[in-house]
Amino acid sequence: MKTLFFLLMMACAKLVIAQETATLTVTIENISNEKGEILLGMYTEETFLKAAPDYSKSVKIEGRTATVVLENIPKGTYGISCFHDENSNQRMDFEANGMPKEEYGVSNNPMLYGPPQWNDAKFEIDEENEEISIRF
Repeated sequence: MKTLFFLLMMACAKLVIAQETATLTVTIENISNEKGEILLGMYTEETFLKAAPDYSKSVKIEGRTATVVLENIPKGTYGISCFHDENSNQRMDFEANGMPKEEYGVSNNPMLYGPPQWNDAKFEIDEENEEISIRF
């Protein structure tokens, strides 16, 4: 009986621990120059541009593109925001009127006339290997 209970508990633990994950490759295109780096944040609806990103990474620029690979991401719905940190100060710089000084982009490449919105940026990760592109 103890053995059966132990095996049942192990099977339940594996179900709880086993979560489908994916690798997401994000290609950022149309970057104006190779100065600085690209900072990327991937968010859930709850954290989108309100808190620290759920996943983040910085990468060097090669030519006019940069590629970010995020591994072991649980499948689900996310939104991405990224910017060209041209002066490498680890933050987005703004003009006095609130307009960004540095290039930025959002998943799904919406035409923006204000801050990015979750409904415009959200996308699904439901395959083992996903690829998206963001244009500046």
